[in-house]
Amino acid sequence: MSRSRRKNPFCGVTKAESDKKFKQLEHRRERANVSTQVRSFNIEDEDVDIAVNDEKFGNRWSSPKDGRIRFNPDKYPKWMRK
Repeated sequence: MSRSRRKNPFCGVTKAESDKKFKQLEHRRERANVSTQVRSFNIEDEDVDIAVNDEKFGNRWSSPKDGRIRFNPDKYPKWMRK
């Protein structure tokens, strides 16, 4: 991975370490909600459509990260490394 380079000069702006924990918790909430919906249906129903509201889980505006910025790759060549 030492030779990996970014294709686009964008970098995250944050004080948070990672979104991993946030994403794990949100996906866990979503899976629990879906399994609850599945258990509430009758087995005799043939056309079962489970509606999951994507805006309800994993709201990206409530994540601990602040966003992304564009930087000058000529001025900061080390930032182009992954």
